[in-house]
Amino acid sequence: MTRKELRVLVATDGSRDARAAIAATLNFPWPDGTRVRVISARRTGAEYRKSILLTALDRGAEKAAESGRRTLSRRWPDVEADVVDKTPTRGILDAAARFRADVTVVGWRGHGAVRRLLMGSVSRGVVRGSTCAVLVVPRAQRVRTIVVGFDGSPTAKRALALVGRLAAPQDGRVTLVHAAELMPIPSGFVPGAAAVAREVRRQNTLRARTATRALARAAAGLTRRGWHPSPVVRHGEPLRELLGALAASRAQLLVVGARGTSGVRRLLLGSVAEGALSRSPVAVLVVR
Repeated sequence: MTRKELRVLVATDGSRDARAAIAATLNFPWPDGTRVRVISARRTGAEYRKSILLTALDRGAEKAAESGRRTLSRRWPDVEADVVDKTPTRGILDAAARFRADVTVVGWRGHGAVRRLLMGSVSRGVVRGSTCAVLVVPRAQRVRTIVVGFDGSPTAKRALALVGRLAAPQDGRVTLVHAAELMPIPSGFVPGAAAVAREVRRQNTLRARTATRALARAAAGLTRRGWHPSPVVRHGEPLRELLGALAASRAQLLVVGARGTSGVRRLLLGSVAEGALSRSPVAVLVVR
């Protein structure tokens, strides 16, 4: 059975960050048959169209959309561009829903230790409100090495499936990281402490074995799709271990699953996804 086409929506406002997102999209390992659309949102309402300032904003949005379309047409000649009269976050989310996007690509205004903690409100709003995966791009890079957080959860499996759909570049590598937080072994001379310690050790060993088997299955699937996977079981806090694997592998992309799925829960990405967005030095793909 042939897979359905992958649909990618790229948001732009003409800024440097948006241009980086477009450049990253152009060079990203999307599979053959991917369909791409550019969206630019403007804040104006119909009753204010005659304002000189807002007319300039209209033209700026149209110019940004057309510039993005021209750039992406080098790879996708049939790429389309739309301009919507909505606030950026709402406009992007609505456009993604209409387009039935699998991935929305946005730029990232955070640079440096302090500003990175205050990621652009549009980017954060899109990530939190989206029903599809969102690729947040701090700068344009070719993706050849990826780190994927994989804990066996449904969102982690969807993240892995999306990576599996990408076109593996030559010598493309994926580090699969399962961060298994070990149960602490009790200490002290209390009744039953030795028996409890034995059970904790047994449970920790079981967790590690389960993680190893799950990673092996995930790695086998990526191998069939042309990637060179490296399964890694780490013991520690998940975000810290993911960032450590990111630095060790010199990857250009971090892929994580978000825990929220609908309504209010969709606004709660989970500590790992939120932390990855704030602290990752490279692009982050958040998968629902």
